[in-house]
Parts: sequence; structure tokens; C-alpha cells
Amino acid sequence: MAWMAWTWPTAAFFAVIACLLITFTVLAIKFPETPRTGVLRIETTRGDRLFITLLGSAFINLAWLGIVGANQPYALIACLIYAVAVFRFV
Repeated sequence: MAWMAWTWPTAAFFAVIACLLITFTVLAIKFPETPRTGVLRIETTRGDRLFITLLGSAFINLAWLGIVGANQPYALIACLIYAVAVFRFV
């Protein structure tokens, strides 16, 4: 990994994403679900809501960096609240 100049936070980020994808794959196999309609009025599954959460969290972190600065742990808290809201209402 040295040739890619990876840092531990970068590797941890991609490891978490990989674990999420594996977990959601296992959940989809064990507990199939039917799509549901939420506040966006589109049918979504768990995978769709995960994608919406990851995309929104990226924008939250970018906005946080631009507005607040490099104090990212608080952005993580905002992302977790956003994730709970997406999985609950979308």
C-alpha cells in the first residue's frame, strides 16, 4: 500500500464501505424486502437508502470542510443523524 500513499483513515474508510456492502448483501439474501415509498415518493430498498446516505454524507463532509474547516468529528455526528433520518423516512 505504500506506493499508493494510503493513510490509515483512508484505508479505514474503504474498509467500512466494504463491510457495509457485505452486510447489506447478506441482509438482502437472508431477509428479502419489498421496496417502500417514503417522503421522496420513490420506491427505495435498503441498498438505495444506503447509496443516498453515502452520497449525502459526502456532500455533508464537503460542505463542512468548506464552511467550518477541518474539525471533522462533528461532521461525522451530522452524517450519522442524516443516515438515521434517511433509513427511517426515505
